[in-house]
Amino acid sequence: MKIADLITWFEAWANPTWCESWDNCGWQIEPGVLQEKTRVLVCLTPTLAVMQEAIAENANLIFAHHPLIFNPLKSLRTGEAIAEMVRLAFTHNIGIYTAHTNFDQVQDGTADVLAQILGLKEVTPIVPTQAGLGYGRVGLLEPFLTLQELLATIQTRLSPPNLIFSPSADLQQTISRVAVLGGSGASYISAVAKTGAQAYLTSDCKFHQFQESRDRNLILIDAGHYATERPACDRLVQKFQSLNLDWVQLSRKDEDFRQFFA
Repeated sequence: MKIADLITWFEAWANPTWCESWDNCGWQIEPGVLQEKTRVLVCLTPTLAVMQEAIAENANLIFAHHPLIFNPLKSLRTGEAIAEMVRLAFTHNIGIYTAHTNFDQVQDGTADVLAQILGLKEVTPIVPTQAGLGYGRVGLLEPFLTLQELLATIQTRLSPPNLIFSPSADLQQTISRVAVLGGSGASYISAVAKTGAQAYLTSDCKFHQFQESRDRNLILIDAGHYATERPACDRLVQKFQSLNLDWVQLSRKDEDFRQFFA
C-alpha cells in the first residue's frame, strides 16, 4: 500500500477536519513520499529520538498522535528540535503525519481503547460531538470493583510510573460506573460529574482539580499522559498491520518525559 492510500484510508475513519481549532492534525511534513510503499513508525510524540529510530529502520512515515507543530512557526534555526526534525525529514525522505483530537473522538481511538482496557460496558461519550463519537467514554464495570481493585487494575494494565487519586475514606467502596479520557482531561471534570460516574481516569490534573472533583463527589484518577494514550498507538499499529503494509512498527523510543524519585 502506498502512503497516499494509507492516509486516505485513515482519514475516512478519523477525518482531520474534526480536529479542534487550536489543534494541528494531518500532515506536519510531507517531503514527497505519497507514492512510496508504506514503511510506518507509529509513536505518541514525534521527537528527535523517534526520528533517529525511523532513519535506522528505513521508515518513510512517522505516524504520531501528538502534533510536531502546535503553533505557527516564526523561524527555523540550527539547534532547535523542530528545525532539526524538519531537516532530517527532508534529508531522509520521511513524512510526519499527526492524528490528534480527530483520533480522540473515533471508535477505537484513545478513549475507546482505555474503556476497552478496563472492560467497560454500555459505553457512551462523555461529550458527544457527532453520530456516536465524542471525547472520553463512560460506562459500567462488569463485575463491579472496589476502589482498591480498580486502582490495582489500572496499575496492572497501564503500568503508570505514579498513580495519583483523590483521597477517599473507603478504598473498599464499590465502583460501578467509570469515565475515561486519555491525555489531559481535567477540563472535562464538570461534564464527567453529570454522567453519574463515580471515578474518572485521565491525566495531567492539578491540585485544585482534585479539589473540584472531591467537591463533586467524583474520584479523580491520574495515571499520566503517556500511560493513558500510548495504548491507542499500539492499537493503531494493529489496525495498520491488518492492511498488509510493507512495514509497520510501534516506536521503541517513545518517552514519558517524566521520572519519579522513589
